[in-house]
Amino acid sequence: MMALKLKATNLGSMPSPADVIFEALREAIVEGELKDGETLRQDHIASLFNVSRIPVREALARLEEQGLVTTQRHKGAVVSSLSLEEIAEMFEFRALVEGEVIRHAVNVISDKTLAEAKAFAQAFAAEPDSGKWAGLNRLFHYTLYKDCGRPYHLQIISKALDKIARYLRAQLVLTHGIARARAEHEGILRAAMARDADEAAALTRAHILGASRSLIGFLQAQEKK
Repeated sequence: MMALKLKATNLGSMPSPADVIFEALREAIVEGELKDGETLRQDHIASLFNVSRIPVREALARLEEQGLVTTQRHKGAVVSSLSLEEIAEMFEFRALVEGEVIRHAVNVISDKTLAEAKAFAQAFAAEPDSGKWAGLNRLFHYTLYKDCGRPYHLQIISKALDKIARYLRAQLVLTHGIARARAEHEGILRAAMARDADEAAALTRAHILGASRSLIGFLQAQEKK
């Protein structure tokens, strides 16, 4: 019998259509390409990805579980929006959890991780494109957290950052928060490099709560216009 000479592909390791659609929609929401309240039509999405509506429904259900999409009567799936109170609570939650996570991480942080965090801090400080600030900001913080040894905490933080990402971008861009963020990143990094866990935690909490006050103040002023 002639041996078949085929380049086999492990189909089990490839992402499913629902996975691909989920990641594409998640990124579009997090990056602000899909706006608050925007309707996500299943037939349109299915057509874009050349699939049936079944994987689209699965992807939308997963997005709803993460709080990025809401199902509304007569409209279907829409991009979730947060009230001022919800935004403030999300930042408060981040300050609480991220302060403790960085405390645990700094106690065991490796030189390699510190070097990575420093590179992201420098890239953030030097980046002229405001569209990249939020992503670099996230990479800086998350890198400092990753050695904490608490995967569940990191998973929750990642989901919280997804949910609030478009508001973080607004805080950096619309409130001219970039200069303050650069300086505060330097302080957090110095504390981490000194292995001062308490100082890193205190600076991280102050950094997040300060961003919250700045953003909420801006949004309140916009509402009054």
